[in-house]
Amino acid sequence: MKTELHCHTNISDCPLSIEQVLDLALEQKISYLAITNHDTTKGLREAAERGLKYGIEVIPGIEISAFDFTRGRRVHILGYFIEPGHHAIEKLCQPLVEKRHRASEEMVHRLNQGGYTITWERCLELAQGGTGVYKQHIMHALKEANYTDSIYGPLYKKLFNRGQNGEKPGIAFIPMEYVDAKAAVAAVCQAGGVPVLAHPGQYGNFDMVPDLFEAGLQGIEVWHPLHDEKHEEEARRLAIKHSLIMTGGSDFHGEYGEQPVELGSKCPGIETLAALHARRALIKKKRNIGV
Repeated sequence: MKTELHCHTNISDCPLSIEQVLDLALEQKISYLAITNHDTTKGLREAAERGLKYGIEVIPGIEISAFDFTRGRRVHILGYFIEPGHHAIEKLCQPLVEKRHRASEEMVHRLNQGGYTITWERCLELAQGGTGVYKQHIMHALKEANYTDSIYGPLYKKLFNRGQNGEKPGIAFIPMEYVDAKAAVAAVCQAGGVPVLAHPGQYGNFDMVPDLFEAGLQGIEVWHPLHDEKHEEEARRLAIKHSLIMTGGSDFHGEYGEQPVELGSKCPGIETLAALHARRALIKKKRNIGV
């Protein structure tokens, strides 16, 4: 019996549909699957209903693209057992979803000016059924046009380079204005969910844990494909210090992932799911009594 707590579908930046992801989950003998698409709860009710037919419990989740404005770093906040369509999530995330989509259109325009012959229409087709076009869809179109043989690789780094450390930004780089990480934690709690810090080793977010804990953080992702032993050790230390739930997940994106990963490969164990359920009940109780 496996638990997968970090997984994406074609509603955000994975090419596979809910049905295809459920098929994979069935193959991998996954019994509990959290779908955590970026900045949206679209499709979660449908996924839960379809999961029942597979004998898989789909946990309604989200991964919010946030920012630590004090330290100038990106931060991703996972939310588990959230209410799909909750106003707190929609108010926080919908503007971000729209900005990302508009930025992607401008990226394609800049690429066209730079001599790359792909179309915005094709990017829209690749993103059909989701919340908008991501850089991965643009790279997919470039791959189809034989400019590259991979989604992530030299061309991706060249086009979307942020221009740090004295480097010149890539021609398709457009800075995004993300939401405040503490506001993301609060929104997950308001939506009845359990907020967890995603892959802190990837973005160097360990320093922010005390601030996020004060804002209501309930867990930290220890096991992740981009975490090494030092990352796991630091995440465990902080989890113990702040009484945070230790979670993990494959962060599955299919072909659009930064590296090949198997769904269910970072299973945190059924006890983690039980801990999330218990913490969810505690959050709900506090909300009801106005704490």
